[in-house]
Amino acid sequence: MLKPIGKVLALENAPSTIDNFYFWTASDMVLRPFDVVKVEHLRGSTTFGVVEEISHITDSSSFLADYISSDFGDVEVEQNTIRVGMNYVKAKVVRNTADILIPVHSGARVSLASRDEVEEALGLDQIPNPLVCGFLEMYDGDARIKLPVKLNADFLIGPEGAHLNISGISGLAAKTSYAMFLLKAIQDRAVDGDDSIAMVVFNVKGKDLLALDELNNFEDNAQRRDETLAMYERLGLSAKPFRDVKYYYPASDDRIKNTYVDGDHFKHQKKKCKAFEYKFYYELDKENLDLLFADVDDQTQTMESILNYVISGQGAFGRINQWTSLIEKTEAMCEAGGSMSKEISVLSWRKFYRLIKKSVDGNCLFNDGGGYVRLAEQIDKIRSNDVYVIDIARLSSDMQAFVFGNVVRKIIDFQLGDKPEGAPSKIIIFIDELNKFASTDTRQQSPILKHIIDIAERGRSLGIILFGADQFKSSVHSRVTGNCSTFAYGRTNSIELSKRDYRYIPSVYQNMMTRLRQGEYIIQNPIFNSLLSIKFPLPIWRQFK
Repeated sequence: MLKPIGKVLALENAPSTIDNFYFWTASDMVLRPFDVVKVEHLRGSTTFGVVEEISHITDSSSFLADYISSDFGDVEVEQNTIRVGMNYVKAKVVRNTADILIPVHSGARVSLASRDEVEEALGLDQIPNPLVCGFLEMYDGDARIKLPVKLNADFLIGPEGAHLNISGISGLAAKTSYAMFLLKAIQDRAVDGDDSIAMVVFNVKGKDLLALDELNNFEDNAQRRDETLAMYERLGLSAKPFRDVKYYYPASDDRIKNTYVDGDHFKHQKKKCKAFEYKFYYELDKENLDLLFADVDDQTQTMESILNYVISGQGAFGRINQWTSLIEKTEAMCEAGGSMSKEISVLSWRKFYRLIKKSVDGNCLFNDGGGYVRLAEQIDKIRSNDVYVIDIARLSSDMQAFVFGNVVRKIIDFQLGDKPEGAPSKIIIFIDELNKFASTDTRQQSPILKHIIDIAERGRSLGIILFGADQFKSSVHSRVTGNCSTFAYGRTNSIELSKRDYRYIPSVYQNMMTRLRQGEYIIQNPIFNSLLSIKFPLPIWRQFK
């Protein structure tokens, strides 16, 4: 049993409650927020608390008194009066072993919790359907402990709860790395268990996710490699990268290169039949034209009327089957007297023409050459344990939105339809920079926003799970974040923390969020008794410099 480190304080103006208590401890005792302590309580029970705030006080009556005792500010002078000082700690009650809710009493002894007691206090010892989400470290010296943290997968990927939001400063929060760590844990669990899960991952930054099935070489640092692989094994994960990965790159030509992947890497993947280039074909993809206008202000709904006219094949649009023909027919409608629809003005057609020409004309994603795949058809072929990586990093913002919306729409249709044998029961979608498509400023009529909200609100029952990452949680539509059951907070700036999205997080934890390092996250999940500060190991899959 660990020796006591202090005793409970219960003052007139700072009483113990069923939620919190205070205790004093030696000035040289090193504690940190999120550390777990235990207190002797009634009927031989134990109350566990999580450290929230640590303060130091002395018997000095004022700042001025302390200044005067140092000979009016001489830092070299030894004080004539030695100040009596102490540390006191505020802890949040998380559990009592006998479910006694009476506040802990003044003078009760406080000790550090053992490894098993930490698991009991935080509710980590009896989690059904466990899924590792990282590990935590507590205390210093001989008392130091490190243990895996597991959450209930039912509250992350359903049926009890669903969806994950990861937020933090770009480059410092390692949002993509943490999302992929969780996805690897999910895939390992699915392969070893009975889960039927597939993943669709959008690569939005450089070459970040274009080698998920290749092992990280750790910059030829053997010690770092061995330590990382050992940590994966300690967490119960395989020391192997992702399996069953397929890569989908936007088509490129001699003029326009739509991907950051280098030729040799693509050829290597293609030779192994796991790399493909995608395009969009007019006859098969025209019904998704509205996605190209997701961010276009259309208060009078004239663009919507034109889209319905074109997609339904009215007038001259019923006889076209290529993107070039679409542009030609649209241009004809822009001429005086060219509009065949009395409800749509020539000015509206001209606006539509400018927008469609900008997106389609000269874009190799919209020419009708063969030898390419359609993303919609690939979704129909997805099977359990598959990981689809869809590269959109080098595309323009409107094209990123078009590809993302196209895939999301197809996934919804796939999950609602009759699925073939071997199809997954659940599909996890991961997208970084979610605020691009579902921000608080996104046009409410945006079809992409509607699909994302639909997934957030109905995805749990549809078997569609959204993992979204963004720099600022407050910038994402409230109907999306409001339906997330799990939140991961990386390093965040103080301006963001002042937003109402963080008002229920204790101020000390908010302050810690401004100092988190890469590989550190604060996790919020319904199954945990408290917010948890966790770490996760380096990526096990190949990294590009």
